[in-house]
Amino acid sequence: MKFKALFIGLCMLVSCNGFAAEKTKIRIGVLAFGTVDWELSAIQNDPATASADFQLDIQRLANPEAGKIALQSGSVDMIVSDWIWVSKLRATGSDFTFYPYSTTSGALVVADASPIRTLKDLKGKRLGIAGGELDKNWLLLQALAKKDQLDLNSDVDKVFGAPPLLNEQIRQNRIDAVLNYWHFAARLEAEGYRQIIDGKGIVNALGINEDVPTLGYVFKHSWAMNHKNAVNAFLKASQHAKDQICTSDAVWQQVIPLTQTKDTSTQNKLRQRYCEGQIKHWGEQEQQAAGRIYAMLRTLSNKQLTGDSETLQPGTFWSIEQ
Repeated sequence: MKFKALFIGLCMLVSCNGFAAEKTKIRIGVLAFGTVDWELSAIQNDPATASADFQLDIQRLANPEAGKIALQSGSVDMIVSDWIWVSKLRATGSDFTFYPYSTTSGALVVADASPIRTLKDLKGKRLGIAGGELDKNWLLLQALAKKDQLDLNSDVDKVFGAPPLLNEQIRQNRIDAVLNYWHFAARLEAEGYRQIIDGKGIVNALGINEDVPTLGYVFKHSWAMNHKNAVNAFLKASQHAKDQICTSDAVWQQVIPLTQTKDTSTQNKLRQRYCEGQIKHWGEQEQQAAGRIYAMLRTLSNKQLTGDSETLQPGTFWSIEQ
């Protein structure tokens, strides 16, 4: 009987320990070879992750739209997207929420020998634009140009296209300037191209001095509340991974293969621009600034980008203290 009681006790102990060790699985959808991959790699290589409350299930996505579909269908728990989209969904009754990932967005780039020095110099030029007519950088750049009495929509020859194709276009001198996503712009900079202004510079010139995130982790608020410890642990691990990528050369060496480049100058420029997007502070001021940007984009896009809501929806932003 004593042996039987001891055996049952040991079984219960193993069972309890197994239960205590159970982690919350976070199914996260990411673009193959995107910068989110850098971060997730750093998290998984961090010894501290072994004792964390979460376990990552990384699912590769073909493009950002595939990520939105996967999140809305419940195929993944989390993706990286923007807060404008989150607010628009919340206005229709969805409960998605957003936590900052990066303040880096895009940049306007020209050849180093180009005569283009200011936005006024774009008049009559061929401008490549990534993201389409409703791209946030394009809308805000138009607003900034109007301060100089320049109507970019009619005063430039617009060329819309995929980011890598636009880079090829400017290399072949088929366009005079390109407004591209930050990592594509960074690759051009590493080749000697010159940045005129970036997304932060555009927003600052429009009177927004706070660093407002452009991208962030998006997930259902209800799901996050049910897995609050794991979600917040992941978000803290994400910030730590960014810090490590930017301060530890050993961690950066592990990330380099994910950049898909063997050129040191390109690797260094990618790291520099990535690190410039770190979230230094996220609070009431930044969230109010996001509201002001939202109001601008609502007007600039004639509500096509934001939807009908006059203001950002309550609950758009997740607080790690929740």
